[in-house]
Amino acid sequence: MQLKIPIIDDGGTDIRRKNILSSPKFGGSCDVDSIPYLKALGIEIVERRQPIQFTSNFGEHVHRWAPYIQGFSSAFVQSILDQYRDDYESPVILDPFAGCGTVLAQSKLNGYVSIGTELNPLIQFVADTKVNSWDVDPELLFKTFSSIPKDLRSPAPSFLKSDHQFNKGVLRNLECLKGGIDFILTNTKKQIKVKNLILLAFSSILIDCSNLKRTPCLGYWKDKKVADDAPWILMKRKIKDICNDLEVIQNKYKNVIGIESKVLLANAMEYKHEHMFDLIITSPPYMNGLDYVMNYKIEMGWLGFTKETKDAKKVKDSLVVCDNVSKGLIKIFTESNSKYTNNWTEEIKISIAENIERRGNYRRNDMPHIVHKYFDDMYKVMKTVTKSLKQNGRFILVVGDSLIADVYVPTDLILARIGTELGLTVEKIERARNRHSGQVRNYRLRETIVTLKKDSKRGKNNGR
Repeated sequence: MQLKIPIIDDGGTDIRRKNILSSPKFGGSCDVDSIPYLKALGIEIVERRQPIQFTSNFGEHVHRWAPYIQGFSSAFVQSILDQYRDDYESPVILDPFAGCGTVLAQSKLNGYVSIGTELNPLIQFVADTKVNSWDVDPELLFKTFSSIPKDLRSPAPSFLKSDHQFNKGVLRNLECLKGGIDFILTNTKKQIKVKNLILLAFSSILIDCSNLKRTPCLGYWKDKKVADDAPWILMKRKIKDICNDLEVIQNKYKNVIGIESKVLLANAMEYKHEHMFDLIITSPPYMNGLDYVMNYKIEMGWLGFTKETKDAKKVKDSLVVCDNVSKGLIKIFTESNSKYTNNWTEEIKISIAENIERRGNYRRNDMPHIVHKYFDDMYKVMKTVTKSLKQNGRFILVVGDSLIADVYVPTDLILARIGTELGLTVEKIERARNRHSGQVRNYRLRETIVTLKKDSKRGKNNGR
């Protein structure tokens, strides 16, 4: 018996539910849909289940200073460093999508030089502060925080909906707390580092103080209760955590405090590095509905990295594309003549376009071109950073696949293919965990670790 579902005219919930239940991918799996791609690559996916998400970092020294839900775990990064310890005596490491600095911080703890690039100015600030403040005196940090005046106010960013995002009493205390932080002197490098750590702590408590939640997208939490004095309580707790971690670092890791660790505000698609790297370890943006800029609009606004909404849009348009990008940017892309493509991406584009027409209702009719731009952006990144990879170096990506308009998109396998086109060898692809599609919940996706290697013989003949 076929289930009959009522359809409403406004393209709302009932139509979406009908599309899900009638989807040819209902109850399906990436394991089946990956077969032709894996056969073409001549490789199999092996199992290597492990906790790979950032959530495990919340109890780790340094990593816990600022939450970043899109990051991956320090334990995973450490497992990679341990895995290749015999291959590279003192590796130089790159993360082209540095995020909050997990790769860089873990590399520094191991005494390895590391470089990262990050285009979001807030996240670049967070990462840079996390890896370059280890010499700050914890007593000075706590004393500076404790002595900030409480009767100064820096007004909330006018372009944000602060009155809705925060309760009245909380907002007043946040403005006083920010006013006190702004009062901190920055005449010396030491004072600048102290103030940056306090600003980092301030950014890390904003969502906890708000009427919002990030799971992973930013949204309102209807029944959330926040005390008026939460900003001061949470801030003091965070400063104590940072002070405790600084004491541990300065006792256990004092020999690595001076190790070079840079986080550059730069575009990985075009930045030319001076260093050559043994390991590139990164997790690029996933092809999903997560807006990596607007998800941090609160912190960006309060710390002054954006003065108005269009500032955030400029940052977003520079990043590897997500499906919340402006239609104008995609239109410009479709009209450009120089684009990366291959037969896989072309077939996927055609299938997505056909399915959108069949459905008659989809959130973005230009989704085929968004998918195309994603791989064009990633090709630019991979081409640029591969030039800085040493012979016998490895390029390791953590990435998830996607289901878009009932079309399976094997992101990991397409990126692996791009690697081969750039002269790299696919050494292995490992499944770290299973995921589920946000569109068809019982369709099984995966998150994988793609390891590409720049073999000496092939690297000399890759045409670059």
